[in-house]
Amino acid sequence: MLVLSRKVNDTIIIGDTIELKIIEVKGDTVRIGIEAPKDIDILRGELVNNVSETNTESIIIDTDLFSQLVKKD
Repeated sequence: MLVLSRKVNDTIIIGDTIELKIIEVKGDTVRIGIEAPKDIDILRGELVNNVSETNTESIIIDTDLFSQLVKKD
Protein backbone atom coordinates (compact mmCIF):
# COMPACT_ATOMS: atom_id res chain seq x y z
CA MET A 1 0.00 0.00 0.00
CA LEU A 2 1.23 3.43 -0.93
CA VAL A 3 0.51 6.09 1.71
CA LEU A 4 0.69 9.75 0.71
CA SER A 5 0.13 13.03 2.51
CA ARG A 6 -1.74 15.63 0.46
CA LYS A 7 -3.06 19.13 1.02
CA VAL A 8 -6.21 20.78 -0.34
CA ASN A 9 -6.06 21.10 -4.16
CA ASP A 10 -3.21 18.56 -4.40
CA THR A 11 -3.79 15.71 -6.83
CA ILE A 12 -2.81 12.09 -7.26
CA ILE A 13 -2.61 10.58 -10.75
CA ILE A 14 -3.29 6.86 -11.23
CA GLY A 15 -2.26 5.48 -14.60
CA ASP A 16 -3.05 7.73 -17.55
CA THR A 17 -6.74 8.25 -16.91
CA ILE A 18 -7.54 8.63 -13.20
CA GLU A 19 -6.99 11.76 -11.14
CA LEU A 20 -7.82 12.18 -7.46
CA LYS A 21 -8.04 15.71 -6.09
CA ILE A 22 -8.25 16.68 -2.43
CA ILE A 23 -11.20 19.08 -2.30
CA GLU A 24 -11.55 19.78 1.42
CA VAL A 25 -10.29 18.64 4.81
CA LYS A 26 -12.56 19.23 7.82
CA GLY A 27 -11.62 17.57 11.08
CA ASP A 28 -11.38 13.85 10.37
CA THR A 29 -13.24 14.06 7.04
CA VAL A 30 -11.60 14.43 3.64
CA ARG A 31 -13.58 15.27 0.48
CA ILE A 32 -12.02 13.78 -2.62
CA GLY A 33 -12.89 14.46 -6.26
CA ILE A 34 -12.29 11.64 -8.74
CA GLU A 35 -11.95 12.06 -12.48
CA ALA A 36 -11.98 8.76 -14.34
CA PRO A 37 -13.37 7.30 -17.55
CA LYS A 38 -17.06 6.35 -17.40
CA ASP A 39 -16.24 2.67 -17.93
CA ILE A 40 -14.41 2.49 -14.59
CA ASP A 41 -16.64 1.67 -11.61
CA ILE A 42 -16.01 3.81 -8.53
CA LEU A 43 -17.60 2.42 -5.36
CA ARG A 44 -17.22 3.16 -1.66
CA GLY A 45 -15.44 0.30 0.11
CA GLU A 46 -18.05 -0.03 2.85
CA LEU A 47 -20.80 -0.35 0.22
CA VAL A 48 -18.97 -3.18 -1.53
CA ASN A 49 -18.41 -4.95 1.80
CA ASN A 50 -22.06 -4.53 2.80
CA VAL A 51 -23.34 -5.94 -0.51
CA SER A 52 -20.89 -8.83 -0.26
CA GLU A 53 -22.05 -9.67 3.29
CA THR A 54 -25.71 -9.44 2.26
CA ASN A 55 -25.11 -11.75 -0.69
CA THR A 56 -23.34 -14.25 1.58
CA GLU A 57 -26.23 -14.15 4.07
CA SER A 58 -28.77 -14.68 1.29
CA ILE A 59 -27.21 -17.99 0.19
CA ILE A 60 -27.10 -19.53 3.67
CA ILE A 61 -29.81 -22.18 3.77
CA ASP A 62 -31.86 -22.73 6.89
CA THR A 63 -31.65 -26.54 6.99
CA ASP A 64 -34.80 -26.92 9.11
CA LEU A 65 -36.84 -24.80 6.70
CA PHE A 66 -35.35 -26.62 3.72
CA SER A 67 -36.26 -29.98 5.27
CA GLN A 68 -39.84 -28.81 5.81
CA LEU A 69 -40.11 -27.69 2.19
CA VAL A 70 -38.72 -30.97 0.91
CA LYS A 71 -41.15 -33.01 3.05
CA LYS A 72 -44.17 -31.22 1.54
CA ASP A 73 -43.58 -32.87 -1.85
